[in-house]
Formats: sequence, structure tokens, C-alpha cells
Amino acid sequence: MRRPGLMLFGSIVAIGLVAVLVAIAVENPPPPPRAGLGERVYYRYCVDCHGQDGRGSWRALLFVIRPGDLTDAARMRADSDDYLRLLIKHGGAPLGKPGMPGFELTLDDRQIDAVIGYVRSMSRGALPAGDGAVGARGDREPRAVPAR
Repeated sequence: MRRPGLMLFGSIVAIGLVAVLVAIAVENPPPPPRAGLGERVYYRYCVDCHGQDGRGSWRALLFVIRPGDLTDAARMRADSDDYLRLLIKHGGAPLGKPGMPGFELTLDDRQIDAVIGYVRSMSRGALPAGDGAVGARGDREPRAVPAR
């Protein structure tokens, strides 16, 4: 006599393991050969959830995470560089976006500014007015943000 609860639990565990193994086995493509700093950082740390094109990846859906659409120009214009810096450094939890991890211990300020520039280029140059956004490919030195 088989126990239905045990079989259900075993099936769920097996499906979960298969899903994790598939996610691990499918590697992200490397950045293009002449990629700037921002693009290299994006491919290393952001592609898993945001996808190569910035619209989200199947891996995020697998873990029931809905990352923001980085190609939405109106949304990207509404987010200042300061907001994006806070989001990238400290993660989304303090800002009401709990799925976004923080990268304060992983990325320095130059890398964060470069990835902001690259992300903005994904939305076809959605630069907020007067915010000191970095270059389109995220590989130029960022302009200083005035102290407030």
C-alpha cells in the first residue's frame, strides 16, 4: 500500500530538482567581445532575472519573480539615477520591490553607474532630465551627482 502524501511530496521534490538542474545547466551567453563595463556587469549579475533583452527571463518566472521591464522608456525616465543606485546597492526590499537583491558588497560605485548607463540604453536612451546619467553603453565615466 502506497502513501499518497509521500508520493506527492516525492513528486514535488523531483520536479523542483529537475527545474533547478535545468536552470543551472543552461548558461547565459557571454557579453559581446567589445562590451563596455556596464554591459559586462549586466551580463554577469543581471541577465539571470532581467534577461538578455531586459524584459525578464524564464529563470525569474521559474522562481515566481517579476523583474521590471528595463526596455520601458516611460518607466525608465521616471526612475532617477539616484533611485536606481539605491535599488542596485541595497536591493528592492527597502523600496517595496522584494525580489531584487542588493549588490552593495559585490559592485563598486563605478560599476553601478556603468550598469545604470547600460540599462538606460536598453530603453533607447531614456535619460531623466538633469540627472547626470552615464553614457549610452555604460562605458564612460559618470558625471558627478550634486550633493543635496
